[in-house]
Amino acid sequence: MSSSVLVSGVGEWSLGELPMESWMAHLPCPLWDTPLYHLAIPGSHNAITYCLDMNDRSPVDLTQPDMLQKLDKYMKPLIRPFVYKWAITQEYTIKQQLDCGVRYCDLRIAHRPNDSSTDLYFYHGVYTTLTVETVLMEIREWLDAHPREVVILSFSHFLGLSQELHMLLLTTIRNTFTSKLCPKTELLTLRNLWALGYQVIVSYEHNISSNHNDLWPHIPYWWANKCKAESLIEEFEHRKQHGRPGGLFVTGINLTEDLKYICTHPTESLKDLVMSTYPTLLSWVKEQTPGSKVGSLNIIAGDFVTESRFVPTVVTLNEKLLKWS
Repeated sequence: MSSSVLVSGVGEWSLGELPMESWMAHLPCPLWDTPLYHLAIPGSHNAITYCLDMNDRSPVDLTQPDMLQKLDKYMKPLIRPFVYKWAITQEYTIKQQLDCGVRYCDLRIAHRPNDSSTDLYFYHGVYTTLTVETVLMEIREWLDAHPREVVILSFSHFLGLSQELHMLLLTTIRNTFTSKLCPKTELLTLRNLWALGYQVIVSYEHNISSNHNDLWPHIPYWWANKCKAESLIEEFEHRKQHGRPGGLFVTGINLTEDLKYICTHPTESLKDLVMSTYPTLLSWVKEQTPGSKVGSLNIIAGDFVTESRFVPTVVTLNEKLLKWS
């Protein structure tokens, strides 16, 4: 596919028709010099919730309200199914998400309470069965097979991590990605990253990131905290008027259910809520524009990202950059 066909705007091709497992490698060359923070990039909110621990011996995470922790302790058979129905935000594995075109992953790290090992897990409501080390190695294997794709890994929350566990996590990150880790001094264009072999941008939401050249600072995440699509859109339109952050940033089109919503929709799940609102949300996404201007967006993250036209819709937004160039 020639870039001239796309730039002219008269070709039949759409960026949404690119092979999503390698969409970055297939972008037309005018976009190779566009910084990643001016591209539209699809992301996965709470990326590692497809492997939550269904074992009753696994506790709910310690960020949950005391009331829920007590109910879970004494009424587990009744409460646990609700927790799972609303805690799972992605059903596909990390490799499947990357194959579908996801290039930003929201990774919430935790050390299980009363665990004598140094193993780290992900969590959302409950802890995962897969360790952080296992998942990072899967990402590494995927990147080895896709040398021109770049992923942004956002590490955050760090529930129950001591300074020692932070250093162990940092060692794991470095040992896994080695020369693929992009230093925070680098120019974030695909052309530059390809030339240097960098494929991984690690953002680390902790003050230790300032001491390490390979840890990028926290990436701002616009979160609307709404359970209705229309309210979420209204909130983001308000924020857009004040301008976008300068570097990488995320707009999270993930809806947030509160206890009242869950109790008044006892037969529903988060997936039911998300899939019913995707048509409205994706209509809004189609109207968005990447780039540097006030009101433009960058990374757009959602739930159940592999089960709708979410990823191709976000990638297609980059055509708007071509039409200006």
